[in-house]
Amino acid sequence: MTATKERVRIVETQVLSDDWYVLKKTTFDFLRSDGVWQRQSRETYDRGNGATVLLFNRARQTVVLTRQFRLPAFVNGHDGMLIEAAAGLLDNASPEERIRAEVEEETGYRVQDVTKVFEAFMSPGSVTEKLHFFIAEYDPSIRVGHGGGVAAEGEDIEVIEWSLADALDAIRRGEIVDGKTILLLQHVALLR
Repeated sequence: MTATKERVRIVETQVLSDDWYVLKKTTFDFLRSDGVWQRQSRETYDRGNGATVLLFNRARQTVVLTRQFRLPAFVNGHDGMLIEAAAGLLDNASPEERIRAEVEEETGYRVQDVTKVFEAFMSPGSVTEKLHFFIAEYDPSIRVGHGGGVAAEGEDIEVIEWSLADALDAIRRGEIVDGKTILLLQHVALLR
């Protein structure tokens, strides 16, 4: 099989929107496995790469999650109030730096040590974002604020502390439907 770079020839890239993030339409030729070049076009949404962290207290078997409004989920029939692990875009910082700042903004916990567990593309058919996944230990002594996010950025975040068992049950009940959060909770459950 030929290297992927030798199988893709970009023909044209057109910016469709550059408002919140960048939406592009790319026309390209792709060398199929049967040896035929095929012209295709796809739209990609580039919002930058991000990081997410699950705060986990091993001794108490508890996790800290957030609940916030997400318009895309709302317009797709959900009430929009998603329960999630803290997360944010990298904004030119390292994944470790950014997630420590983001978790403090969102939850009020100041973590020092974060352990990277994996990276994943969450919606590779249309979104360019690669997400860096972390786990961090927490306890009440590292809570330095109330969290809640940055109001000027439109954030209004509720901080939730649940037992790991309750969080896993919330997945089964369909109460937690955020992909990154499900992956992190299941990762921690497998390591128990």
